[in-house]
Amino acid sequence: MSFLRWAVVTVPLILLLGFLSGRSVPVGSESPWYAALVKPEVTPPNWLCPVAWTTLYVLIGVALAMILHARGARGRGLAITLFVVQLALNLVWTPLFFGAHQVWLALADLVALLVIAIAATVLFGRIRTIAAWLMLPYLIWVSFAGVLTWRIGQLNPGAETLVPAAHTSQVIG
Repeated sequence: MSFLRWAVVTVPLILLLGFLSGRSVPVGSESPWYAALVKPEVTPPNWLCPVAWTTLYVLIGVALAMILHARGARGRGLAITLFVVQLALNLVWTPLFFGAHQVWLALADLVALLVIAIAATVLFGRIRTIAAWLMLPYLIWVSFAGVLTWRIGQLNPGAETLVPAAHTSQVIG
């Protein structure tokens, strides 16, 4: 399968999974719990997160397509496995943070995500250098999200008790 064929599969799939995760619970301004939190001064405006995540999901989808296309490359299987694991951790963060209101558990998820994403990026770089470069903005944003999550936890002791947790899905189906 050619690189473009892989990209036609990976990019929309990652975008869809990210969309479903983001719509699984109320997020941003749709979340009364999030609105009630004290947030750090560097918290981005609500409109920026969907734009940033869409861009990042496209970039990492293209990076994954490059690795999938590199058949026979040494370390390819492990690189793909690590990518899938970090993506699963990424998709779990939104329900943990916005849905269950588990700030510290969400932070632990982000730390694990970041460590595994860095490892995947290193392996991507051994296979296709440009794939690793495409992962870099994602690593930076995830790091920033980790700092925000940590600060929200510090600024909001007992955050999980502010508003009852969301148990309903926002996914239209």
